[in-house]
Amino acid sequence: MGGGFFRGEYPWQWPTLIPLLVLMKSTLVLLLAGALAFLTSASRPPAEPTTQLFLVGDSTMSEKADLTKPERGWGMAFSQYFDNGVVIRNTAVNGRSTKSFYREGRWAKVLEQLKPGDWVFIQFGHNDSKVEDSVRSAPAQTLYRQLLTKFVQEAKAKGANPVLLTPVGRRYFDDAGQRKDDHGEYPGVVREVAKAQKVPLIDMHEKTWALYSQLGEVGSRPLFWSYQNGYYQANPVAPAKNDNTHFSAYGATRVAQLVAQSVKAQNLPLASHLRRAVFESKYMFDLPVVLQASFKKDTFNLAQYGAVADGQILNTEAFRKAIEACAGAGGTVLVPRGLWLTGPIVLKSNVNLHLATGALVQFTADRRQYPLIKTTWEGEEAIRSQAPISGVDLTNIAITGTGTFDGAGDAWRPVKKSKLNETQWQKLVASGGVLSEKKDYWYPSAGSMKGNLLATASTPRKSLNPADFDDIRDFLRPNMLSLTSCKQILLEGFTIQNSPAWTIHPLLCENITLRNVTAKNPWYGQNTDALDLESCRNGLVEGCTFDVGDDGICIKSGRDEQGRKRGVPTENFIVRDTKVYHAHGGFVIGSEMSGGARNLFVSNCTFIGTDVGLRFKTARGRGGVVENIFVDGVDMTDIAGEAILFDMYYAAKDPVPLAGESTAPPVIAAQPLNEGTPQFQGFRIRNVTCKGATTGILVRGLPEMSIKDISIENAVLECKKGLVCQEAENIRLKNVTLLSTETKPVMEVQNSHNIALDGIRYASGAELLLRVTGERSKDIRLTNTDVKKAKKAVELDQKLGKKTVVVAGR
Repeated sequence: MGGGFFRGEYPWQWPTLIPLLVLMKSTLVLLLAGALAFLTSASRPPAEPTTQLFLVGDSTMSEKADLTKPERGWGMAFSQYFDNGVVIRNTAVNGRSTKSFYREGRWAKVLEQLKPGDWVFIQFGHNDSKVEDSVRSAPAQTLYRQLLTKFVQEAKAKGANPVLLTPVGRRYFDDAGQRKDDHGEYPGVVREVAKAQKVPLIDMHEKTWALYSQLGEVGSRPLFWSYQNGYYQANPVAPAKNDNTHFSAYGATRVAQLVAQSVKAQNLPLASHLRRAVFESKYMFDLPVVLQASFKKDTFNLAQYGAVADGQILNTEAFRKAIEACAGAGGTVLVPRGLWLTGPIVLKSNVNLHLATGALVQFTADRRQYPLIKTTWEGEEAIRSQAPISGVDLTNIAITGTGTFDGAGDAWRPVKKSKLNETQWQKLVASGGVLSEKKDYWYPSAGSMKGNLLATASTPRKSLNPADFDDIRDFLRPNMLSLTSCKQILLEGFTIQNSPAWTIHPLLCENITLRNVTAKNPWYGQNTDALDLESCRNGLVEGCTFDVGDDGICIKSGRDEQGRKRGVPTENFIVRDTKVYHAHGGFVIGSEMSGGARNLFVSNCTFIGTDVGLRFKTARGRGGVVENIFVDGVDMTDIAGEAILFDMYYAAKDPVPLAGESTAPPVIAAQPLNEGTPQFQGFRIRNVTCKGATTGILVRGLPEMSIKDISIENAVLECKKGLVCQEAENIRLKNVTLLSTETKPVMEVQNSHNIALDGIRYASGAELLLRVTGERSKDIRLTNTDVKKAKKAVELDQKLGKKTVVVAGR
C-alpha cells in the first residue's frame, strides 16, 4: 500500500502538498506525520484473532498436502463454521498416536503457542491400538490414558481450554448391515478421562456411528474417499480394499458439522464464535451439505463417434455411442462447437456431458423420435413422451459447459390466440397444425387437440399401457430434462430453452447441485416451469437465471393419494443468488406437495415481472406438511398478483384476477379433517422488497386447517392492497411497510387469531388501517404503529368485541 501512496494512486497526492511548505510549514509537518502514521498502520499485518483453536490428533482430523487426491481430514472443513474472531491451527498429522505425537515434540510445540483462553481439541485412537507398531502403540488403559491426561493437565496449566473427542468411528458393518465394534476400549477411556479431569467431551465415536447408521451401509459410502469415482474400486492397477476410515471432502464436512453442532449444544464459550447463517436463528452448521459429483479426466469427443454438426443429420446414435463408451471408463463426453441435431439423449452413471462454448444441441421436432413411456406427470404416474434428456437410477452424473440445449418446444405446445399479436398468430397458423372450433386455439396436430380436449373435459385416460395413447401421443408433451432416482448430480453453466413442458425435473433424486444454469421458454408456454424439484433430498441451486412461462423455482412432492403413498418430501435445499423473470411464481412450493416439503433455505433472489413472488400453494385433497421454510433477501418488481402468497385454497381464484372479478376474500365452508388436509407451518421470511404488486401479502388457510406460525420481518411492499389474512394463526409481521395505494383497508384479517402486527408502516392518509371480520377472530395485537396516520385505525365486525384488537405503543 505504501508504494501506491507515493505513486499518487490516492486522492491526496504529493504535488498538492508542495505549496503548503511555503505557506504553512507547521501544517505540512502535521500532514506528513499523519501520512506516516497511515502508512505504518496500513503496512502492519492485521491483528491476530484473540482466540486460537488448536486441533491435535491424527489423519481423520489433519490437513492433506495433496489436494488433487480426494482424502480430507475433518479439521480442513472446520473453519467454515467459525467467525473471524477465532483462528484454527490444525496440528494433527497422519499416522500419529498419542505416543508418537508426544515423542516427536509436536505436543511441546502446541504448548509453546498456547495462550490463556485458547482452546485445544484432542482426538486420538486410530493408531494407538496398533500393537505391532512399537513407535505408535499406546495401550488404552495405560499409556493412552496417561498421555490424554497429561495433554489435558498441561493445556489447563497454560490457561487454555482442552476438549476431548473420542475417535471417529470406522465404518464397519457386518453381513446383516449392523454396526461392528471398531475401537475397542479407546472411546471409553476418553470418556473416563474427560469425566475425571472435568473437561468437555465430544463423543465423535457415537456421533459418527449415528450418522453412518442413519445413512446405512450404502448411503454412508460417499463419506469416505475411496468410494469416490476413479479411486480403488475402478483402479485397475491397485484394486485395494476400500478405505472406511479416511474421509472424502463431503465426509469431512459432515463430521466437522457434527463437531460444530456439539460446541453449540454443550454451550461452550467457544460457541460465541460460531458463524451464523443469514436465516433467523440458524448457524452455518444447520445448513445442508451436498455431495458433489466427481469424474475422471478421460474425454470422449462426440465427433469421434460419427456425429456431424450440420443441423441436418440426426446424431442420436452418435450420442448413445459416446455416452456408452464414457460410462465404461468414466469421464467426460465433449460436445464441440456446432449445431448438433438429435433425438433423445439418455445419460449414464459416471458421465459428464459437457457442452463447449458455441455448442447447440437441437432436439428434433419430429415427435415420432420420442417413444411413449411410463413416467410421471404433475406428481402422478402417467404415460408421456420420452424426455429429450433423461436418466434413471444413475449415480455421479453431470451436464456442464456453456453451450445450449433447445427442446423444439414449439412443435409440442398449443397456443392461445390471445397470447400473440396478429402477425405472430398468422405466422403460427401458416406453419401447419390445426385450429380449435372457435379458431382461438392452435394445436400442433389433431392428436394434440384431441388430447387437450379430453383433459379439458376431465376425462383423462387412466391406463398405463403406452399403446392406449398412440392417437393422442402429440398431446403427451415431455419434460425436457428428466432425472429419476439419481444421485450426485451436477448441472452447471449451460442454457436450456424451448422446452415442451417442465424444463428441469429431478424426481426422487439426492445431492443435486444446479449452478449458473439459464432456462428460457416463451412467456406464454404452458407448463414450462424452469425447475421442479420433486421428492428430492439435499441440494444447492445458485447463480441461475430463469425466464419461463410457468413457475420458476418450484418445490413438489407428488399429487394427492399417490404423493402421500410415496411419502417422500423435498427437503434440505439451499436456493440462492438466482433471478426469475416472467414466471407464474418466483419461488414456489406446490401445489403438488402431498409428500411434504421441509428445511428449505432461500436467499438473495430477484423476481422481475412474475405473476407471484413467493408462492406457497396447495388445496384440499393434497395432504402433506410444508414446514421449516426460511427466506432472507428477496427483491421483486412488477409483480402482477401477490408479492407473498400462502394459499391452501388456491383454486378459488387465479393469481391475477380477471377484469370485473371480485377481489373480496371468498367464503369457505369447513370440511372434516382427513389425510387429504394439507398443512403449512413454520415459515420465516425476512428482508423482502417489492416495487409493484396487486397484493402485498395474502394468507389464506382453510377453516378446518389454518396456516400457522408465519413470521415476516423487515419488508417493504409497494402494492395496491396490503395484507389479507384469512383462516390463520400465530402470524407475526414486524417492521413491515405496506404502501397500498388503491383499496381499503391496508390490512384485512378474517377468522384468524394470535396475530401480531408490530411496527407496521403505511401511506399517510389511508382510509382504514385494519379491518377484522369473522366470528373466530381474536387476540390481534397492533403495536408500535402510528395509527393516527390513518383516517380510521380499526374497524371490527359487529359480532366481535372491542378487546379482539389491542392497540399499544404509539
